[in-house]
Amino acid sequence: MEITELLSYMIIALIPAAAVIYVVYIMLKKQGEKEISALTMQLKKEQQASFIEPRVDAYQRAVLLMERITPNNLIMRMYDPRLNAKQFQTALLDNIRKEYEHNLAQQIFISLNGWEMVKSSKEETVKIINIAARQIGEEANATELSSKIFEIVAEVGELPTEITIKQLKGELQRLF
Repeated sequence: MEITELLSYMIIALIPAAAVIYVVYIMLKKQGEKEISALTMQLKKEQQASFIEPRVDAYQRAVLLMERITPNNLIMRMYDPRLNAKQFQTALLDNIRKEYEHNLAQQIFISLNGWEMVKSSKEETVKIINIAARQIGEEANATELSSKIFEIVAEVGELPTEITIKQLKGELQRLF
């Protein structure tokens, strides 16, 4: 046998082997891409899941903030008959400010519109308290201020805090 003939047999034998190697390479590459794609999808789902929990917590805390600063709830929690109206007004406003500041970080996880409503509700609640305080006499006590706030709340109908709670609950439900 000549060398050229031997080389031709070797080439003929190597072609199928090279084809098999190439096919195996393509199959492994596609399988690897599928696995990488599946892993990427799984990581994205895990990231979303880990982000959902803080968002849910933020909405819960924002709703709790609204509940706590709703005038009726605020008065029931803070009422002290020993205070005069000015002292009680100051105590109510300080409590609203502290509650709000305590929950400021929640705005990171809440929609811009939702957080704007939270801020607006806080400001409207402050206005209700200040209006009530202006409408009573200088010598009024905490009971008289409370009564005046209750009157104003009854006239308003649906409070800004109640509207905001509905908005926040709706946003949270849309997350799921």
